[in-house]
Amino acid sequence: MNRIAAWLTEAVPRGRIAAFRTLVYLFVAGDLVIFTPWVRNHASTPGDLYQPLLVGRLLQLPTPTPLLVHAIFWVLLVLALAAATGRAPRLLGWTVFALYFEWMVIAMSYGKVDHDRVGLLVALAALPTAGRARHGDPTRTQAGGWALRVTQIAAICTYFLAAWAKVRFGGLDWVTSSVLARAIIRRGTDLADLIAGVPYLLILAQIGIMVFELSSPAIFFLKPRWRNWMVAFFYSFHVATFATITISFAPHLAALASFLSLEKIRPVAWTRGFLNRRRGHVREHERPVV
Repeated sequence: MNRIAAWLTEAVPRGRIAAFRTLVYLFVAGDLVIFTPWVRNHASTPGDLYQPLLVGRLLQLPTPTPLLVHAIFWVLLVLALAAATGRAPRLLGWTVFALYFEWMVIAMSYGKVDHDRVGLLVALAALPTAGRARHGDPTRTQAGGWALRVTQIAAICTYFLAAWAKVRFGGLDWVTSSVLARAIIRRGTDLADLIAGVPYLLILAQIGIMVFELSSPAIFFLKPRWRNWMVAFFYSFHVATFATITISFAPHLAALASFLSLEKIRPVAWTRGFLNRRRGHVREHERPVV
């Protein structure tokens, strides 16, 4: 039990928490205007068509109305941008989580439920518990480590449970079925059409997807270097998915960033350094010639 607790709360630099927090909250703001602006259409959808998810029924969440939907959109947009600054991490964090949770319930209660947002929702629920964190701060925090770890677990469960769902509903025959072929017919790109013309390639791809998803928990047993390569493979897999059948897993990709050493990415410091070098270069050229 001690080993499990130590693994779950493995300390990480506070700078990593600050960077991940900024990334996640900026993604929430972008999600509202880029990936899920269609949720606002439910403001004018008849209430009879609203069939809340189980969690919505248990919490007795209200039927969406124009006032509720538009209010959540604008308040969440403003608060997500504010939370990205790192200020009031608990107050803003919990508020953003609650509003985005309701936004997702509204989005998924009309017959379509996506599975790419589990990791993001867990990140939003866990980040407020990490406390304050500044960009570039090397001080290590166990609370922040726990927030990242549960996000990582949720992201990997998304893969593993997707494979379990395939076996549960499609059986082992899923790997030799025409599921990718149907996806290409419905929403395939020119690249997908080229791939579909190669004999047995789609079947091999389905076998590869199943193996990849079932083996995804192995990432927790890899050394940091190899773990980074596996995360790179995850990202490349989703790039290929979007390039062929235009399915975006953007929320999941944001959650996957919990595996990365984001504290090493310091755009503000780089920008300052670049500007300082530019000023020095300009001053050199402005010196009078003696």
